[in-house]
This record gives sequence, structure tokens and C-alpha cells, in this order.
Amino acid sequence: MTRPIHMLPTGNPETGFVPSNLVAEADFTTSDKTEQISSFFANDDNTLLAGVWQCAPTRESFDAYPANEMMTVVSGSVTLTSPDGTAQTFTAGDTFFMVKGTPCTWEITETLTKHYMISI
Repeated sequence: MTRPIHMLPTGNPETGFVPSNLVAEADFTTSDKTEQISSFFANDDNTLLAGVWQCAPTRESFDAYPANEMMTVVSGSVTLTSPDGTAQTFTAGDTFFMVKGTPCTWEITETLTKHYMISI
């Protein structure tokens, strides 16, 4: 049966949060290395994903962002800086979209919780 999926910021009540390893350990900027994910949806070939991701402060540079991703910040803060130095900061309640291939520096300045929808 198909029905709307209520994506809770506290994670999927059936599966909870599990450790995630999307961020290299060297990219964490504090002693807190917490990164976890809670999946709410994945299609059959895992090219469309939706869930909640949480991560402690980090700083990562992307030559090309790896996916098309729409995100809504639930809590925390992330600043995205373009190669030309233009910076945008997103905080609780902000929704933004990253186009696959976008070069940027991604800096989480306080532990981030976000809803995401990824198309690979």
C-alpha cells in the first residue's frame, strides 16, 4: 500500500538512526565525530532516497557535489561557499537544492540535522 511518509526529525520509528560514513574523519572540525542517518524511502535501484541525516561540525570541499539533493535544515547550521567566495548560510527552516556537479565548500558550523531527498 502506498501512503504519504511522515519524515520525523527524530528518525524512522521502525529503523532508527544508524552510523553513516559519508564524511571523512579528517573533515570533522571538533572532537565530536558523530554522523548518522535514518532512511525513510529508497526506490528499487537506490537512485531516489529520502531521510534524515545528522552530522557534527565538519568542513568538506567538493570539486563536484555527488548528487542532486533537496534539503531542509531541521536544526543546526551549514554554510556553502562557491569557488568565487560567495557564501550562503542555511539554518533551521531553510530549504535549499544542490545541483549534481556543483563545486563548493560545505561547512557545518553547529551540529546539523536535515531532511534530504537525493536523486542520483
